[in-house]
Amino acid sequence: MTEPGPTEWSTGVTGVGPWVDTHPGQPADDPRYDPDLLQHGDTRNVVDSYRYWRREAIVADIDRRRHRLHVAIENFGNDANIGAVVRTANAFAVNTVHIVGRRRWNRRGAMVTDRYQHLAHHDSTEELLAFAAEADLEVVAVDNVDGAVRLEQTALPRDCLLIFGQEGPGISAAALTGAQMTVSIAQFGSTRSVNAAVAAGIAMHTWIRQWSDLEQAW
Repeated sequence: MTEPGPTEWSTGVTGVGPWVDTHPGQPADDPRYDPDLLQHGDTRNVVDSYRYWRREAIVADIDRRRHRLHVAIENFGNDANIGAVVRTANAFAVNTVHIVGRRRWNRRGAMVTDRYQHLAHHDSTEELLAFAAEADLEVVAVDNVDGAVRLEQTALPRDCLLIFGQEGPGISAAALTGAQMTVSIAQFGSTRSVNAAVAAGIAMHTWIRQWSDLEQAW
């Protein structure tokens, strides 16, 4: 039988109870601990290594290991996929998720991971591209369009901004024009495209496979 993984999903138990119940007789003297969580328990969606930690302490710890990858998603029509993109970006310790267009988005799909993930807003795709140029990020558009190269056969830049369009209309013309390259995800069925959040997860994981230090993974 294998050992449980780092999250509560492996054990069938959601979170942990008060510190006095889970660590009887042991001092809770780590300055990263949250007094309220120590007293009442911690049922948050965090890996077990972060149990009882304050939110600020978790963010600071992730910041030590954040990747040089940025991701952006266009939100001109209040795309429902943004929450899932944020959650996946958090799982991969992406530097920043950039939301382009409308400021409001459905946070339910993020499963509260937006509290631990750096987010930025840009009013337009042009504003996003200007940020990327100033930050020396190579922009890679992800969409199944003519002229795109296969993601599976492409070396992604280390200092990278992956940009995704919204569900339905896909990526904007401004993003395609401003990107240094456009990649597509290989498909073999009848659908014209995969869900935008799924595409984002595939692309992010491709970057992780090429550039991350897996010794730092949970």
